[in-house]
Amino acid sequence: MKIFRHYDDLPEELKGSVIAIGNFDGVHLGHMGVIGEARRIAEAAGIPWGVMTFEPHPRAYFTPDQPTFRITPLRAKSHAVAPLGADFLMALRFDEGLATMEAEDFVRTVLKDNLDIQHVVCGYDFSFGKARKGDCEFLLHMGKELGFGMTAVGAINDDSGEVYSSTRIREFLQAGNVTQASDILGRPYEITGRVQHGDKRGRTIGFPTANIHMDEYMEPKRGIYAVRAALDTEELPNWINGVANLGIRPMFETEESVLEVYLFDFAGDLYDQHMRVQLLDYIRPEMKFNGLEELTDAIAADCIKAREFLAQYEGRG
Repeated sequence: MKIFRHYDDLPEELKGSVIAIGNFDGVHLGHMGVIGEARRIAEAAGIPWGVMTFEPHPRAYFTPDQPTFRITPLRAKSHAVAPLGADFLMALRFDEGLATMEAEDFVRTVLKDNLDIQHVVCGYDFSFGKARKGDCEFLLHMGKELGFGMTAVGAINDDSGEVYSSTRIREFLQAGNVTQASDILGRPYEITGRVQHGDKRGRTIGFPTANIHMDEYMEPKRGIYAVRAALDTEELPNWINGVANLGIRPMFETEESVLEVYLFDFAGDLYDQHMRVQLLDYIRPEMKFNGLEELTDAIAADCIKAREFLAQYEGRG
């Protein structure tokens, strides 16, 4: 899957496509309904198709001082979209130019003049353009004028009748309910980032960790998780089981939250490499211990619980 950051970069062979358009934070099962409809229409017509989204998320652009709320920053979003079969992902830079562009100009300049779209698919509540004046009805009207089709996909519910939504995912993650969050995502919840150097305390007590900062992600509930991790390469991921602490480490009072991943039965240098980490089960909250011996015993117990869960998790696959 090719990734583009500008609407004037699309090569000729990908113009005239079907495009699913939306913020798609999470790329959850509701979003997949929108994206899947674009794929269905494109395959029936025998033409390319892609996904259009915006980076940074418009909400982050308009309220930059608010806490980070993202479920899937661009790198994670690309991992979620690629398996769906899209020919391309267009992550438009949401800057002042795009934020102040009138809805009609967006349709004419971006969608038609540069991309020459044949059909656009969006969720029923999608809005765009300056002051959010563009919506599904507006797209339908413009499509009739400019010669492209438009499909609006309604809300998609789970078996209990609840709508699949990014808000529900955030609520589950903040409660440590990663299993429920994964049910809405349709895949394990994942954090992707570059492994950075820490204070190396973990290796002194026998549990060396790979540290990933949470800068781009909303923070799930702090605590210990059963995880599996893989290097973020173009090849199929080779998942390695482990356990992770997400938080500020009360004994050492880290200023910012860090995801510290200890991989079972692994020896190698991960520094400066991008790593994908799936949070699969919440084991316990962060705790402050009375010394390193007590901390080491707790980590050993966490490893046992994580191994037990991951053995069952793999058994289900």
